[in-house]
Amino acid sequence: MIVATRPAGSGRRLHPLAVRIMHWINAVAMIVMITSGWGIYNDDVIIRGLHFPDYLRLGDWAAWSLNWHFAGMWLSVLNGLAYLVYGSITGRLRERMLPIRIAEVWATIRDTLHFKLAHEDLTVYNAVQKLLYIIVILAGIAQVVTGVAIWKPIQFSGLVALLGGFQTARVIHFAGMTIIFGFLIVHVVLALLIPQTLLAMVTGGPRIARSPGQPDRHT
Repeated sequence: MIVATRPAGSGRRLHPLAVRIMHWINAVAMIVMITSGWGIYNDDVIIRGLHFPDYLRLGDWAAWSLNWHFAGMWLSVLNGLAYLVYGSITGRLRERMLPIRIAEVWATIRDTLHFKLAHEDLTVYNAVQKLLYIIVILAGIAQVVTGVAIWKPIQFSGLVALLGGFQTARVIHFAGMTIIFGFLIVHVVLALLIPQTLLAMVTGGPRIARSPGQPDRHT
């Protein structure tokens, strides 16, 4: 993916300690939720003929998978809220993910299809990266909403009706899982292809310069 180059500064790290901790907590929570979700899915499949093999499931049967799913859910929700609050207060969400311009998205896609990939500067996200991160955040929020509807369909009957019924809520929940799983696969593949991105999430990455007069709130 094409990224612009700018000089590293002597300011804060690209990935502050708080971000790194939340990133790895989220990785664990996502693995727990996806694999336990596959165990729950197998008990009442949505797509006929699609079953997940036992070695990919967390939990020997649906009840155990459900327990693991709830554990991962609470960890994911609390960690996600912490990330959104942190990103909003520090301005990291706005700084890293905005603005997104359609012309830049198309330009990045075109360059990627021509294998013009560059990652000299890890401190800049291109338009497609920004868009994907926003999509996966929205998918995560949708998972919470549909998950609550599936978990307590009687208590949240109004929400279930708004989603188009219990089975439709399950389908939306499954689609959200597919989006998140696809994002994780791409994320892992890119990390393996460009090891410095993985190293940056462990060490904090390069230091980046602050804008004049901007407080160093992320360290």
